[in-house]
Amino acid sequence: MENQTQIFGIRAIIEAVNAGETIDKVFLQKGERGELFGELESLLNKKSINKSYVPVEKLNRLTKNNHQGAVAQISPIEFHDMETLVMSVMESGKTPLFLLLDQLSDVRNFGAIIRTAECTGVNGIIIQKNGSAPVNGDTIKTSAGAVFKIPICKVDHIKDAVFYMQASGVKVIAATEKTNDTLYDVSFVEPCAIIMGSEGRGINPSTLKVVDSKAKLPLLGDIESLNVSVACGAFLYEVVRQRLNK
Repeated sequence: MENQTQIFGIRAIIEAVNAGETIDKVFLQKGERGELFGELESLLNKKSINKSYVPVEKLNRLTKNNHQGAVAQISPIEFHDMETLVMSVMESGKTPLFLLLDQLSDVRNFGAIIRTAECTGVNGIIIQKNGSAPVNGDTIKTSAGAVFKIPICKVDHIKDAVFYMQASGVKVIAATEKTNDTLYDVSFVEPCAIIMGSEGRGINPSTLKVVDSKAKLPLLGDIESLNVSVACGAFLYEVVRQRLNK
């Protein structure tokens, strides 16, 4: 199931960006130079569009066409404005529940988390523009289509989302092993947002410094961590349990 469209060629990508297409990520050839290539780089930086420098072999695998050192992926979904979404949820009378993903990079983990988030009543998912997994065919398939049912927002930095949530009366809770509190020690009944970190690094240390609470999953075996999508599911269903029993 591949709902994502590719654009190849430097000029074509520049035109797509200027036309307002929802570009999810651009792959650029390492070592490529030239005036037009530099124009594309500047435009991507100006628009804060996620880009990655890759070997030409990667581009050749992405398309058999003349890519000129650049291939862009158009997202199959429209991303929501975070501030508008938060305001809408706060005004709806529901108890808000948001999910912040700090540079989660695996598309299948992303899809699995989206699926669980939709099933547990999450009001929106916020991701960072750079370094986050794209919404592609694998994401859609793993989410079982949930990606089309839950609002997803992009921000320049996850800390931007943290500060806005806090200013809006939403408690921000980090899922991290760097605490003595388990998720069963933390209250999720009030408006809250849960941050999940990336597969390898976890949550950025600078972000951990500004959250309201931290919580971890108790691990009783010899393995020191869970897959992030499994851990996220455990946190979200603890929210459901607490809110059903309040």
